[in-house]
This record gives sequence, structure tokens and C-alpha cells, in this order.
Amino acid sequence: MNLQTKQGSKQDTELQHTPMMQQYLRIKAQHPEILLFYRMGDFYELFYDDAKRAAQLLDITLTARGASAGAPIPMAGIPYHAAENYIARLLKQGESIAICEQIGDPGKTKGPVERKVVRIVTPGTVTDEALLEDRKDNLLVALARFDKTIGLACLDLSSGKFVLQQLVNDSQLLAEIERLNPAELLFSEDQTLPAGIKDRKGLCKRPPWHFDLDSCRQLILKQFNCHDLKGFGCEHLPAAICAAGCLLQYVRDTQFNALPHIQGIAVENEGDSISLDAASRRNLELDSHPSGQLQYTLLGVLDKTATAMGSRCLRRWLHRPLRDQAIVNGRYACIASLIDNELYRDLQSSLRQVGDIERISSRIALKSARPRDLLTLRLTLAVLPELQQKLAGGDNPHLEALREQLREHPELVDLLTRAIIANPPMLIRDGGVIAPGFNPELDELRNLSQNADQFLIDMEQRERASTGIANLKVNYNRVHGYYIEISNAQADKVPVHYTRKQTLKGAERYITPELKSFEDKVLSAREKSLAFEKALYDELLGTLGEALIDLQQCATALAELDVLVNFAERAETLDWTQPVLTQEPGIHIVAGRHPVVEQLSSIPFVANDLDFSGDRRMLVITGPNMGGKSTYMRQAALIVLLAHIGSYVPAQSLTCGPVDKIFTRIGASDDLASGRSTFMVEMSETANILHNASANSLILMDEIGRGTSTFDGLSLAWACADYLARNVKAFTLFATHYFELTTLAEEQTGIHNIHLDAMEHGDKIVFLHAVKDGPASQSYGLQVAALAGVPQSVIANAKHKLAQLENVAYIEQQDRSEIDQFDLFTSQECHPALVLLDELDPDQLSPRQALDTLYRLAGLVKNYKT
Repeated sequence: MNLQTKQGSKQDTELQHTPMMQQYLRIKAQHPEILLFYRMGDFYELFYDDAKRAAQLLDITLTARGASAGAPIPMAGIPYHAAENYIARLLKQGESIAICEQIGDPGKTKGPVERKVVRIVTPGTVTDEALLEDRKDNLLVALARFDKTIGLACLDLSSGKFVLQQLVNDSQLLAEIERLNPAELLFSEDQTLPAGIKDRKGLCKRPPWHFDLDSCRQLILKQFNCHDLKGFGCEHLPAAICAAGCLLQYVRDTQFNALPHIQGIAVENEGDSISLDAASRRNLELDSHPSGQLQYTLLGVLDKTATAMGSRCLRRWLHRPLRDQAIVNGRYACIASLIDNELYRDLQSSLRQVGDIERISSRIALKSARPRDLLTLRLTLAVLPELQQKLAGGDNPHLEALREQLREHPELVDLLTRAIIANPPMLIRDGGVIAPGFNPELDELRNLSQNADQFLIDMEQRERASTGIANLKVNYNRVHGYYIEISNAQADKVPVHYTRKQTLKGAERYITPELKSFEDKVLSAREKSLAFEKALYDELLGTLGEALIDLQQCATALAELDVLVNFAERAETLDWTQPVLTQEPGIHIVAGRHPVVEQLSSIPFVANDLDFSGDRRMLVITGPNMGGKSTYMRQAALIVLLAHIGSYVPAQSLTCGPVDKIFTRIGASDDLASGRSTFMVEMSETANILHNASANSLILMDEIGRGTSTFDGLSLAWACADYLARNVKAFTLFATHYFELTTLAEEQTGIHNIHLDAMEHGDKIVFLHAVKDGPASQSYGLQVAALAGVPQSVIANAKHKLAQLENVAYIEQQDRSEIDQFDLFTSQECHPALVLLDELDPDQLSPRQALDTLYRLAGLVKNYKT
């Protein structure tokens, strides 16, 4: 039964439902597309289709409650105290959840307790620490099409970072979605998503009117309390404004709160960074690997940051290498200063004491910060003077600017020290967070409630003595309050002034006038104490919120400092060197190494050079499988990418001119869901490169054409290489097993042949992994197959067949050679055919005479050959 069916027969079902179920259906109708967690006592319950879906997604028991139209109502539940674990699992599967709490007082309510949705948790708007990956951004993205442009707005609600872009085609959109990897993606109901996006998790359709330009513009102006958007640089970006407005509306709808930590918008332009398309990001394995293991990625080698903020910042830099050489050179200078002044080790030690104040600041702004967040904030702010002192010894202006951004906050440290106990509980709802002495009124209320324990002990001893019941217990629980518990075996000794309160299996619970009077007094004090402490806590969050901008600036400075310190440590530890960026076109790498393979390999890595210049634009790479072609190609791209995020690089030296894009066409994969074969995917990626590469692009192309027949594949590979060399003139590494392509170097000046060296030892092959000039002599296919474990009988059969094919090829080659040697124009004697041709006047021949002459010529040539 779906929700529409339930609503359609509302009159019938409500007659059969209890008032509580009627309440549930009213609330559920407001959130038809998402799961509703409906609070009932100590559980969140789900009903109907929500229950079935949750039972499947969470692997929990599906039960039933009551009936509707004679059929049991499906129900599933989870304990409220364990809800975070279940919510986290649902979020990872792209689900959203509406949290419906009891807000009424059960003791003062007739009928069902009043309930309402207090928050909506979605994959892209979650801010709770327990629900987030600490070293990865959690992004919400909105897309909007306006005329022929595509607007993209991206928000990290957990930090307040808000970025806009305007794109011109779906290729750019796919590349950006691959880069951002959003947890949730908003788009209009009337919008069709490209094939590479429509199968993602976390897709959320929004009504078309949420993308109205005027409404969206007003929402943004209201958020930032400004008159126009010129100051943010986006006034001329209508598509981006539409996306941003929809995104802001969605966040407001889900958070039930103001968004004071979203302080502004940054605009990103395509020309600011080196572009990588979606396939290139996957092929280069920047931060993900097919195995799922981070250690096999560039980030896994590069990330030794001390803080979660720094790790997230590093990941952002890694996915957005910059073209601005001034910014990148500034980062090099910071690294050199940290190394030369031997600062990075001490700074890294201090940074390890820093908490994630970027996300804590956002939770303070959203009034969702927990007590231990404030403890972490206090400890982090206390470390800042130490960091400032260590940075004072440097000589770099950018590091000095970061030092000033850190700023000390003694007033906040003092406030948090006085307000929060040394080891606070997880949640404010249970009390015991505000430190004694912070507020006299709270201390007085606590004293009254805390004396209850001693009163219970004293009363229990008195009642045991007066009744003679040795196992009598005086106790308290939050549901039934205070009570005296006596076992049924002692029931005959119960005094007459005891009033029965609750019956248990094997025991009865009672209340006395004295205990009732004390209960009223203590519970009143306890309730007042908890309520007053909650009010003080909210007031504390408000005070901290006034310093929000300073805290965000401090977090940004800490994150960047952590990345730069990390770069210095990696450069020293891994023996990386500072690149040189120039305006002269070319890429010159001396003794380059693959940063990941070098660290994972148990044998010494063979370093290789790479030389691109104005007259050396394409390198055709040949050599055996497993010889190292892909490693060599990838390391070139990774070295160039590392240089443009401001890192030192794994090479003896790198001199690099302007680079605008990096393209890779490596590996075989299919897209069966979209009906695309491996070869179709290969050709789509190739087409993207041919259409969008420029003379300043770096292109890696591996085994183009292998997914089709030999002649088709060879023709395609030759034509692609020829087009890149003649028309695009990009810096291209073109790996192939088609040895025919090595002749391109003889036809065009910008193409050169190189190969990965290998040698035979008996029937085996030894890979030398060294790059040498010229084409390879053979491909060693059978030797590699043997190394892979192909049965020896198969290898032997293949060798026999290879010998046959080579023999046939040799005979055909000899025949062609003999034909080629026959030359009418180099004969020592005048050939009769030449005499005939010399005497011929084509203009005087009739059609019949021309045909006769042609037959005579054919006969003369045939007689000459025999």
C-alpha cells in the first residue's frame, strides 16, 4: 500500500486507525518522499512502505501493528538511543529521514502526545559529527539550466563553504560532478540529467519554481543582507544564481534554522584551474582505487596531515590544480621556508592537538553543537599561542599572514573553561555539562536534586527497620518516579499507609505520603535544573556564535597551514624536489618517479626522463605489456598535477610550462547500464579528447583501437595520433602495440618514438622499465602470457601458430617485394610497352581503339613478367 492509496481512502482508513495512526498519516503526508522516524517512547517507528523499505535497507525485523482495511499495518522500529548508527547507514545509501519527536507532555495531553518533525536529515545536509566522514567534504550540489548554460551551486553545510560555477556543456558538468562527488544532488523535476549523472545516489528532484531567477536572487540577497550580487562576482551568472537559490531554499527547509555560518559565495571559473574530465580523475586514481583501498591512491601517499580540516583541504587542492603560477610559487616558498627553518616537525606536533573547529563552528551556528564539541574548541584555542610562537620564527610573508589569521582568543578560552566541566557527557539533555560555580542559581537547584540519593538511602533504612522487611527497596526511575518495592513473599507485612503504585511479576511497588511529597519537591528541582542548564547552554552557544567569523578564519588558516606543513614533511621524507614553472611551452622531467608505485614496490623504482618541447609534442610509446608504459604515462600526469597544487614532486627536477587540461584514455571499462560497450566507452573518451584538447594540454592515450578488429583499430589509432599531432599539437604520450604507428615519426617532425626496455632470458622476459629512444623490437606477448600463468600447452600451441603466421607473412612479403622490384622505368632495355606508350596520342583514339590499346599493354606486361 503506497501513501497515495492511503491518502485516497483517507476516510475509510481513519475510521479504522487509532488517533495516533491518524496523527502519523497527517505528518507523513507532509513528507511523502522520505522516511519518517516517528517517536514512540524509546523507539522510532516506521509504518507502511517506510517500514518495508527500512527493513530491507537496514536488515531489521518487519512486524505489524493493528490493521487497515482488514490487513495488518507493516511496522519496523529502531531504538532512539542507537538512531545515529541507523541514520548513518541510510544516508550512505542516499536516503533522507524526517525526525518526528514528541513535543507534548504525556501527563497533560488527552489522546496522542503532540508530535512534529523537528529536523530532516539528508545526505547533503548532515552536520552531526557521528554521521560524517571527518577527512572528506560532504557536499550538497544544485544544478540549474538557464538558456544554454548550466548553473552549479555547491555547499558544504558542515563548514559553510558556498561556491558557484557556470558551465557551458554536459562534458564540463560531468567533470565537475566527478570532482565534487556530492552526497546529494538537487535538480528540477523538468530537467533531464546526462547519462553519467542520472544513476548516482542522492538525487533529489525539486519543483521547477524553486529555480525561478527572481525568487532565487532575492533569497541570496536576504541570506547575505545585501542590495546586489556584484560584490560576490556572480551578478552576471543567471544559471548559477538559480542553482544557488534552490540550494538555499532546500537547506532552510531541512534545517528548521537560520544559516549564519554561510557568510558569502565564491565564484570558480574554468580558466582558474587545470581541467580534468571524469575519466581522467578515475584513471589517475587521485583519491579512489577500484580496490577501495586509499593506500593505492595519490592521496594515500600524500596525506599525512595532522588535522581533519587539513585533510579535507588537501583533497580539494588535489582535485583542483591551479593555473595561477603566482599562487603555486607562493606555496613552494612556504614549503622551502618550513624546511630551511626546520619548522615543519614542531608545527606538525602542535597541529595534532587541534580539533575540527571548522565543523564545530558550523554546529555552533546551527545550535547543534554538543558539549564535547565545546571541549574540543577550548583545547584547540588553547594551542593557538603555541602555534603562533613557532610560526614567528619563519621568514615567509604568507606564513606570517596565516599566523595573524590564527589569532588568540583568550576570552573564549576563559569562558569555556568556566562554563564546561573537564569531561562533559555526550548530550546536554541529561545535564551535568555546565561547570559548578558558573551560575549560582543552577548550583542551588542541583544541590536540592543531588541530596535525593542520600534521602533515599536514609528512608530505605528507616522503612526496613519499621516494617521488618529486610529486602525492601526505595528507588527511582524516569518513567514511574520514586517508589518502594516489596516482593510478593513479604506482602503480608506491607503497612496500611502504603499505596500501591505498580504491579510487577513477583513484586509490588508502593508510594507513601512522605515519599510523594519528596518526589514532587525533587522532581520539580530536577526539571528546573535541566531546563535551566539547557537555557544556559543555548546562551553559551549564542555567545560563541558572535565570534563565528573569527573562528571560521582561524579554521581556514589552520587547514592551509596543515597542508603546507604536510607538503614539507612529504618532500623531506620522500626526497621530492621543488618544480620550476615557466611561461615557455614544454614539460621537462628528469628522473621522474611514480609517487604511489614507488612507495608500494618492494624493489627500487626505475626513474625515467620525459622531454616535451615546441618541436617535440608527441611520444609514441611501444614495449611489452607489464613493461611499465601505463606507469610511465601516469607518473608524468601525476608529477605535473602535484606541481600545480603547490607540492614538491618525485623527480630530480621538473620544469613545466603552461598546462590547461589533463586528459587520460587508459584502461578498459564498459557502461552496460547505459548500453555502452568497452569500445564505445573508449571511443567516447577519445572523442572528448579530440574535441577539447589544446596545444597546452597534456594527453595520455593507451592502446587506442584495441576493442575492434585489427585493421579498424590500427586505422583509428593512426588517425587519432595523426590528428593530435597535426591539428591539436598537445603534449601527448601515445602508447600502442601497433608497430605501424612508429612510422609516424618519419612523417611528422613533432612525433618521436620511445619504448620501455625489456630483454629475453631463455623463454622468459625481464622487464627493465627503462625508457629508451626509438621503437620496441617486439611485444613479448607470449612471454607475458606465460608469466600470467597461462598453461604451458596453450603457450606451446600459440608458439606453433605464431611460427605459421610469421612464415605466411614472410612469403607474402617476399611476393610483394618481387612485385615492387619490377619497374618499367628502370629497365636497361626499352620495354615494348614504353615504346607503345611513347607513340600513343590519347586524344586521337576512339573508345574502341583505347580499349584495344589497353589490352595490348596488359599483354605486353604479362609477357615481360613470365
